[in-house]
Amino acid sequence: MNNDNNDLFSAPQPFANASSANANASISVTELNRRVKGLLEANLPLRWVRGELSNVMRAASGHWYFSLKDDAAQVRCVMFKSRAQSVTFTPENGLAVEVRGLPSLYEARGEFQLGVESMRPSGLGAMFEAFERLKLKLAAEGLFDSARKRALPGFPRAIGIVTSTKGAALHDVLATLKRRAPMIPIIIYSTAVQGADAPREIAAAINAVRVRREVDALLICRGGGAMEDLWAFNDDAVARAIYRLQMESEIVVVSGVGHETDFTICDFVADLRAPTPTAGAELLSPDTQQLRAYLAAQTVSLTRVMRRLFHTKQQQLDFAQRGLVSPEERLKRERATIGQYQLRLARALRRQQQQCRERVLAHAARLGRARLNTDKPRRTLATLGDDSVRAFTTNIQRNRYALGRHAQAFNLLNPDNVLTRGYAIISRSNDDVVTSITGVAVDDAIQVRLRDGRLTAVVTRTL
Repeated sequence: MNNDNNDLFSAPQPFANASSANANASISVTELNRRVKGLLEANLPLRWVRGELSNVMRAASGHWYFSLKDDAAQVRCVMFKSRAQSVTFTPENGLAVEVRGLPSLYEARGEFQLGVESMRPSGLGAMFEAFERLKLKLAAEGLFDSARKRALPGFPRAIGIVTSTKGAALHDVLATLKRRAPMIPIIIYSTAVQGADAPREIAAAINAVRVRREVDALLICRGGGAMEDLWAFNDDAVARAIYRLQMESEIVVVSGVGHETDFTICDFVADLRAPTPTAGAELLSPDTQQLRAYLAAQTVSLTRVMRRLFHTKQQQLDFAQRGLVSPEERLKRERATIGQYQLRLARALRRQQQQCRERVLAHAARLGRARLNTDKPRRTLATLGDDSVRAFTTNIQRNRYALGRHAQAFNLLNPDNVLTRGYAIISRSNDDVVTSITGVAVDDAIQVRLRDGRLTAVVTRTL
């Protein structure tokens, strides 16, 4: 057991501790299987075994059951769920692998089996080492930092796809996008996804996305396959092209390479990893059915708000209309005001005339009683008469000015003056003035008052 060329184990001496006295004693099958299992596990440590997978079956419990075979033999294997979760690829029939396991015996059936602890594709040890070296290098440079990664756009204006136009993955992605969001434009950046030139072409396609700035989100995808099939997405140039795209633009990158168990360097650099290409398309596309339901709900809410606002404004309008005064009513009020001013002016004139007459008579009576020097009284009387005349004249002018202002205001409010400028007053048959097209209906008879007369008309339509 010192190297891989040694025998699996030296020939053991089963039941060596049993005494000769007990050599002929029988044991149960359970005891036999337990002892054989103990011998196997004690003499055969964990080791790597290579072969081809067959009869691969994944149980509902998450355990894997399969056979490992070569040209001459096969052995049954079991890999429990806790160990299977660490496998980075999907085991398939016919795949050459290396498993690290512990030989044992399934006691219930007495079947020899290998308890698998880990699994890797056969011959890909160097590829795994290269993968881990590049992963550690890029992580140290900050290409995997989660702090710089952006969230997915809620509604991208365009989606770009970097993949091969010949693969089934593109067909699935396009079908998903058409079903979920047919309104979003799709731009395909065709490239090889496998082969020696694939890394260079993938990096060039990503650089084209960065230069052209045509999309809001980019899906880098490829269907599943073996590790060597996905190796183009483990390239340093591809990783740095994605990183440069993220640093120099707002484009969000989603990686949908391989199956759920496949991991590539592209997954770690991208803003988000999708388990499959189809899942990546679903992540980037809004569900139109959910969007329609949301818009329908928003429409109902908006209609309810608008209806409530309309009712409120209608009430405000009704209240404002109750406070409005028609031109005829306002003219009546202004006429009444002018009439009151005229009465007050006439009363004031009569009162002043009476006061002047009384002063003149009083001075005349004083003059008659004095019968003395009449020159001074005459002068005083003349002065008072002049003052009275001036005061009377001033009051007359002031009142005429006030009367003129009111007459001018009256003329400004007189609808007849408006009619001379080409306007008309429209009223119903009951002389109610029409101020809005909502006040009449088709076939209603209306009166049109012009400067020099009236017209009778019938409403044919409203605009």
